[in-house]
Amino acid sequence: MTIAGIGVVSGYGWGREALWRGLLSGKSAARLHPGYGPGRDEYAWVALIPDGGDAELGPSRYGRAVQDAAREAIDDARARGWRPGRTVGILHSIVLGDVRNWRDFYLVDEGHRRSRGFMSLLPSTPIAMLAQEFGFRGPSMDISAACSSANVALITAQLWLTQGMADDVLCVNTDLSATPELLEHMIGLGAAVGDAEPLDACRPFQQGSRGFSMGEASTAFVLTRDAERPYARVLGGAMSNDGYHVVSVDPSHEQILDCVGRALEVSGVRPEQVRYYNAHGPGTRQCDEAETEVLTRIFDDRPALYSVKPLTGHCQGAAAGVEVVVAALAYERGVVPAPPIVAPAHPRLLDGSTEFTGGITVKTSLGMGGHNSVIVLDGV
Repeated sequence: MTIAGIGVVSGYGWGREALWRGLLSGKSAARLHPGYGPGRDEYAWVALIPDGGDAELGPSRYGRAVQDAAREAIDDARARGWRPGRTVGILHSIVLGDVRNWRDFYLVDEGHRRSRGFMSLLPSTPIAMLAQEFGFRGPSMDISAACSSANVALITAQLWLTQGMADDVLCVNTDLSATPELLEHMIGLGAAVGDAEPLDACRPFQQGSRGFSMGEASTAFVLTRDAERPYARVLGGAMSNDGYHVVSVDPSHEQILDCVGRALEVSGVRPEQVRYYNAHGPGTRQCDEAETEVLTRIFDDRPALYSVKPLTGHCQGAAAGVEVVVAALAYERGVVPAPPIVAPAHPRLLDGSTEFTGGITVKTSLGMGGHNSVIVLDGV
């Protein structure tokens, strides 16, 4: 499966070039925003998507982000020579959907809305709008696997293409849930940080990391079996569940290690062939320990290691989407836009934007509830 087109809306702005410029700056997309904290009277560091998009789509920033990312990916793919096949499927990876719109539905509108405003809340509506706009009538569905959702959507797209269920797949990954309510509970779980700049608090594979800063994003990929000028190839992937806890990672790391091993096996890749490890890397102790063990036990500490979450924030259901965009653009542009190192770090961790020398990339994504997923990427 090849990545033929890319679209992005992120905390850096609308469009993949805004994301790329932001990453190369080495500065986080997060800003101080009011209305956070238990009393909603504090400021917090979060990477919110700014206002923008097609106003004719309505007031929902979520809906505009979905549509804009998809449009950019499709326009990009067409410019690179892609033409839709007979059957184009649509996958949309989500976790909680349009959180702000649902909150307003209950607390502002008290459940009373016109039908159009109500329909915008339903998870089926973004897919229906995309199918209608582009005339895509293949299989369609939402996918939810916690913070592993975008990786799982890409694996599902490959299954559709391999089984002949679709000739092409539009895969969109959206999460705009960096709200005061959700940040409060993520902090309560010991996973997130809102009271410090991300590069000071979120330090994956570095000393002093306190967890992740929350971010928002919608990303889109046009995926097909073959393309004239694709960004990268998805060689294969795997997914599993720890079966251990609703939040915590199984301390044995057995299922994560097995998931990586199976992803390599189905991709026809040996561990020594992997050059880059694009980690889940939220900066939590549990994930640092799990992925450090993957790097050591499976890859013998050979690949270069990086996580972009200190820059983009943890975009929850869209997190892997943002991170696969980064990996795919690295193949085309010859740079890995890694965050700068700010504390004693793992010796294989990249320090700031670094020349990308090609080769195979492994992308892990770990979600609460034990959701593990891995995809394997290569150039074309």
